[in-house]
Amino acid sequence: VFSGPANDPKGRVVALRLPNGGDLSRKDIEDLTKFVSIYGAKGLAYIKVNDLSAGIEGLQSPIVKFAPADVWAKVLTKTGAQTGDLIFFGADKTSIVNEAMGALRVKLGHDLNLVQGDWKPVWVVDFPMFDWDEKAGRFNAIHHPFTAPSCSVEELVANPGAALSRAYDLVLNGTEVGGGSIRINRSAMQQTVLEILGIGEDEAREKFGFLLDALKYGAPPHGGLAFGLDRLVMLMTGSHSIRDVIAFPKTQSAACPLVSAPAVVSDEQLKELGIRLLKPAGKDKV
Repeated sequence: VFSGPANDPKGRVVALRLPNGGDLSRKDIEDLTKFVSIYGAKGLAYIKVNDLSAGIEGLQSPIVKFAPADVWAKVLTKTGAQTGDLIFFGADKTSIVNEAMGALRVKLGHDLNLVQGDWKPVWVVDFPMFDWDEKAGRFNAIHHPFTAPSCSVEELVANPGAALSRAYDLVLNGTEVGGGSIRINRSAMQQTVLEILGIGEDEAREKFGFLLDALKYGAPPHGGLAFGLDRLVMLMTGSHSIRDVIAFPKTQSAACPLVSAPAVVSDEQLKELGIRLLKPAGKDKV
């Protein structure tokens, strides 16, 4: 179960300890397995620690037989497991494991009242620079194409998949409330990033020529941070969605109940804007 992802450079194996989780029933675990499947996980392996002092004999799980006692002893030590705990395992592609196990951690915290009420902000740094798109066969920028990497041009070209970005997020109690990055300020680095993203020299010149030219004249290191005030207000008021605190919320159809927008547009207004409406085939009205 674990050997494939553990030996795959793009794979990951993680363990998540749930204190006193041994009380969860088989149905509870099956429901959690269905939950992580939403994020692409193919399953959710687990071990119940019935008696830590008994070693492997004190463990309960279908997967215990697939590894020797010394391996499980290291897992128990690494996770800090105690008698009565439950250990969940995620093993798959790194992106799937991160999404599934991260969501599982948050769900367990809220469902079992394990979330502490204190305000605890944290900076999240060292984001990967790129994400490999298996279907398209190319890299995508995780933040945006103008975020500076934390390596040299030569290192970036040699191994773009391992490059880290100088991006940062501010997370408060599990909710992102701000984010930003240090921007690229050298033309050679910007051109290299665009090439890695599959944007050739001609296309780069057509779309971002103004930026590449500006960087040639010398731009100082610069960056920024944008706060989401609506998310801060959401947390301060104990709301569960920013829709509860946004001053002028929109519906799912992008309509605004406050000002009754969008409204009907007259033919004169359309003509002024150079817009012509075409009726869909088989319909009398637009």
